[in-house]
Amino acid sequence: MNATITDFVGRTAVAPVSRVEAYIRSNEFDRPTLVLDTQAVAKQYRALKAGLGHADIHYAVKANPAREIVETLVNLGSHFDAASRGEIELCLGLGAAPETISFGNTIKRASDIAFAHHAGITLFAADAEEELEKIAKHAPGAQVYIRLIVDASEADWPLSRKFGCARDKALDLLALAARLGLEPVGFSFHVGSQTRRAEMWTATLDQIAEIWHRARAEGHALTLLNIGGGFPAFYGEAIDHPTKYSARVMELVTERFGDVPRVMAEPGRGLVAEAGMIAAEVLLVSKKSEADAFRWVYLDIGKFSGLAETMDEAIRYQFVTDRDHEATGPCILAGPSCDSADVLYEKRPVQLPQGLKAGDRFIIRNCGAYTSSYSSVGFNGFPPLDVVVL
Repeated sequence: MNATITDFVGRTAVAPVSRVEAYIRSNEFDRPTLVLDTQAVAKQYRALKAGLGHADIHYAVKANPAREIVETLVNLGSHFDAASRGEIELCLGLGAAPETISFGNTIKRASDIAFAHHAGITLFAADAEEELEKIAKHAPGAQVYIRLIVDASEADWPLSRKFGCARDKALDLLALAARLGLEPVGFSFHVGSQTRRAEMWTATLDQIAEIWHRARAEGHALTLLNIGGGFPAFYGEAIDHPTKYSARVMELVTERFGDVPRVMAEPGRGLVAEAGMIAAEVLLVSKKSEADAFRWVYLDIGKFSGLAETMDEAIRYQFVTDRDHEATGPCILAGPSCDSADVLYEKRPVQLPQGLKAGDRFIIRNCGAYTSSYSSVGFNGFPPLDVVVL
């Protein structure tokens, strides 16, 4: 069984129907529902691991904290990047060993550091003096890595300056960590979300390698390099197979850093995005005036109920409808809430079937990452995104 897929510029392609899409097509939903396939997660994990080689995959739990996904990854031997006490408790409760969990948020409550330490977590991220002081007090003797700001990203969604420190500060933080009785083991960075080609890592790796070698020259015995996330998912533009992509990233790392004893990678989107689709519904199709060139298509899901990553139109989802055999036209896509910010794609309108109308099924592809975890608890009274796991 095949389906025609319409992407954001109106191109079409024929693709096999996945287990997720088959499930959506054979069921009815009275609210937006994310359907996930743990078999697809396992397949993607193995593909990434085959390319990453000796590097440990630390799944970024924030991408999708579904218990079934975490449990699947525990059973595959994955490690985990946790952003909060809640994520640590989730991973531990599903069988992850404490030594496989990194507390990767650089902004942590002191009591959560203490909890993690007592639970056996030994690896923490930091990017500021005060954070190191908190870790030293509440997790004495812990291993720490210093997160660095990236300013050479070619990602579709470069990260902001919220996390990380400037490279000229990194050596001082390593020295402070040592004085505080901590074990400074290395650096981390994030090349930026949805870095579509491995070669786009080059400039960032060059910057990080320069400070890495300076640190070692000054006597810091660095043993850990956390290369973060950035591994892409398919949103309509070509990307390499995950094994080829991750293997090339590791080649670039080895060329610049040599034989690093411990490399961590933190895929989130690149591990789970393609394992999920959202079953949605068209609520309204209209024009603002008869002279308007664009139709407005309103869905029963929007920015506040799972599609927060349409912010700035950085992530361009693909859609499947039962009318994809029809001619298409440009549309502005919006959510259902009474908030003017709840517009998904307007700067670059999407091509959707001319006959689309209220009540039509609307499937959103490759949205297993950062949808259910971003969904609100009930903005405007709309229920949060429902989740079904196959």
